[in-house]
Amino acid sequence: MKKVMIMLVALIPVGGFAQQQGDPSALEQLVAKLDNATTVADYEALETQFVTLSAADEQWLPPYYAALCDANIGFLLEKEGERIEPYSDRGLEQLKEARSRIDTATQQKELAEVYVVASLLYRTKVFVNPMTMGRKYGPTAGKYLQLALQLDAGNPRAIYVDAWNKYHTPKAWGGDRELAKELAQKSLALLGQEQQGVQPHWGVRENTALLND
Repeated sequence: MKKVMIMLVALIPVGGFAQQQGDPSALEQLVAKLDNATTVADYEALETQFVTLSAADEQWLPPYYAALCDANIGFLLEKEGERIEPYSDRGLEQLKEARSRIDTATQQKELAEVYVVASLLYRTKVFVNPMTMGRKYGPTAGKYLQLALQLDAGNPRAIYVDAWNKYHTPKAWGGDRELAKELAQKSLALLGQEQQGVQPHWGVRENTALLND
């Protein structure tokens, strides 16, 4: 009996941890921290926590947010291309896991969110070396953005990525800064209709930065 009690006591921390990680409040807390993250260190810490949560929480959101953290790191390191690729690769692996947890026949809006982040991650691969990676990964980034827009034309994050692309593409190659700012305003208006919570709602800071550039 004494041995049984010792075993039960030993199991309490593990069970308690798993329950805490699977608790919706754990995801809410991490997403709230993500909303305020600004540095590479912030996103690295959150990526690790979302990956840990993903092992206990079978929703698509934990690996999706881990991938988003990697995408954000890639954009922060845009001028330091040699540091980006490990984050891009990890992000794509997490995004693959997120996609595997989605019913692609019925959860098209969720799938659109995954494709938006896929577009961002492939864009960070271009940053590694624009001269050599641009031809390889630029079209892939564009393909995933178009897939997201086809699934959910009103997705404000897809519209923001479209705005970013048009803003940062030279005019000779199809860029249009005026249209980009119109799209950013449209994205902001749609974001204003979204509720805060665990579902994707990022984009306000990104659109605001583009409009203030």
